[in-house]
Amino acid sequence: MTQNDNDKVKGIPENAYTELKPGEEYHPVMPPTKTVPEVSFWSVSWGLLMAIIFSAAAAYLGLKIGQVFEAAIPIAIIAVGLSVVSGRKGALGENVMIQSIGANSGVIVAGAIFTLPALYILNLEAHFYQVFLSSLLGGVLGILFLIPFRKYFVSDMHGKYPFPEATATTEVLVSGEKGGKQARLLLISGLIGGIYDFIIATFGWWAEVFTTRVIPFGAQLADRAKLVFKINVGSAVMGLGYIIGLKYAAIIAAGSFVGWFVIIPIINYFAPGITVPVGNNVTNILANMSVEDIFANYVRPIGIGGIAMAGVIGIIRSSGIIKKAFGLAISETFSKKQKASKEELRTRRDIPMAIIAGGIVVTAILILIFFYFGVVHNLYHALLALLIVMIIAFLFTTVAANAIAIVGTNPVSGMTLMTLIITSLIMSSAGLSGQSGMVAALIIGGVVCTALSMAGGFITDLKIGYWLGSSPYKQESWKFLGALVSAATVGGVIILLNKTYGFTGEGALVAPQANAMAAVIEPMMSGKPAPWLLYGAGAFLSLILTMIGVPALAFALGMFIPLQLNTPLLVGGIIAHIVSTRSKDERVNKARKERGTLIASGFIAGGALMGVISAILRFGGINYVNAEWFESKPAEILAIVMFSILCAYMIWEALRAKPDEE
Repeated sequence: MTQNDNDKVKGIPENAYTELKPGEEYHPVMPPTKTVPEVSFWSVSWGLLMAIIFSAAAAYLGLKIGQVFEAAIPIAIIAVGLSVVSGRKGALGENVMIQSIGANSGVIVAGAIFTLPALYILNLEAHFYQVFLSSLLGGVLGILFLIPFRKYFVSDMHGKYPFPEATATTEVLVSGEKGGKQARLLLISGLIGGIYDFIIATFGWWAEVFTTRVIPFGAQLADRAKLVFKINVGSAVMGLGYIIGLKYAAIIAAGSFVGWFVIIPIINYFAPGITVPVGNNVTNILANMSVEDIFANYVRPIGIGGIAMAGVIGIIRSSGIIKKAFGLAISETFSKKQKASKEELRTRRDIPMAIIAGGIVVTAILILIFFYFGVVHNLYHALLALLIVMIIAFLFTTVAANAIAIVGTNPVSGMTLMTLIITSLIMSSAGLSGQSGMVAALIIGGVVCTALSMAGGFITDLKIGYWLGSSPYKQESWKFLGALVSAATVGGVIILLNKTYGFTGEGALVAPQANAMAAVIEPMMSGKPAPWLLYGAGAFLSLILTMIGVPALAFALGMFIPLQLNTPLLVGGIIAHIVSTRSKDERVNKARKERGTLIASGFIAGGALMGVISAILRFGGINYVNAEWFESKPAEILAIVMFSILCAYMIWEALRAKPDEE
């Protein structure tokens, strides 16, 4: 059967975002029993073009400010726009494919720019083939490792994870196909959020971050007690918080509050009595440190340790899933009845496990060859590097997917830092240190980082496909081509940006994650110690949180991510709670919550799309921001006023919802 052009998309089913009752099934938007247009010259070519464009834009923005925007949402908007302009009917399946292929850009970029520019920062040589192959092989590995876990995350855990980014992208795709009031509301909220964030990024009419330093008492608190409150006033981050919901947003914020309002003031309390630098690789005394310095040197390593231990706990808890995936892979690989899988509904079929297993073996061989001939030139060291990559990438795949499913943020930089530390310890003990050790560790970290970034990002694509009724095996198959194109683009862009701007010196690109990696790797390869005590404290904290039933990963993420990015998540979560609990009629509450989800999706989509445009303009040298005004106290006061208006609009608009509204 073929999808009829006249089939009207009615929107996301009511049980899409809620846990299923016993015996209840989820029926996606596109019926599994019907064949729908998905893979075509139109969808593949547009998907690859999006991968190229967004890889370049994301790489520049990520190296400039340290934030890699998720490309899934703006690509979904463009895909819907293209299908409307061209008059394509029943294009939902094709739009999912465009988004899935194009979304390679953000994940490959994150994997590359968080690690590989550190080579240039440390004055080490980095060739195009090293950047390209580490990104490509890491991306392929991430895809292959994630596929066996698809069913668990997208189907078995239905309604248990919020999947914020996948929710926003799905709403964009469905609203575009459905039309009517939902599409109009999404368009209006997208315009409001997009223009709002564009004004901040391109014109700087008000500040991006509000801090309590704007008032004299707040400035004194920050200087003396090291107490400061910060909030990013962007619409996209607040919208993300709405979709995450109050529960997880509060846990993330709690992690941040413990770090900024408990640990930092306690450290500062002892500062006057400490006259020498304290901690590994710390050169300044505590009394002279700002709040931000204490966070970077003491709190963030605790967060890294917490993320690592939460990952280990997640691996232990997922051991049943991992065993099941392994068992399935082995049984299907050696089964003589592989043809039976073809009888399954297209929405339940993955690439056969025999191919996945073979692909992992081939990829491992290619990684070994790459490490031997292109990095370490020693078989023993190459084998060690391969083992590190395969074990860490496999184990942390579920952690990356879990983080994306919960908060929409992949703690890939924290996990990569831990990978670099482990790699440095193993490689230096194996006799590989100094400059060659740094190169090896960073490229190993690049492969792992890209694999984890891909795993986290790909679970979003598969969840979108699950909700809408796409064919997983088609999404999985064409993901590899997207990874190839994105890796080639990123490799070229990094080298171009290094030659144009550089990563060190006056006017250079900031590349904060890569600088952090360089700061970690250099002392370790030079025989200096790592902050093991802080990593251990974070690990024990995760254990304690797990014992009392608090999600350790969300809490540790809060400690790792800066305060200003966590507070708007909490605001969004509070708004979600307000609009969904004010009425005594549950039908009204549900309608309001869904309307709010649509508005939040618009904010995320608009903010992401205009972020791309702003990045392109800056790349072209167009920047109207007055730095003096942008960093002034009046700009911060105006920022919190505008943010309050934005929040008030969201609450007012969501409360206007009526049950059974089309």
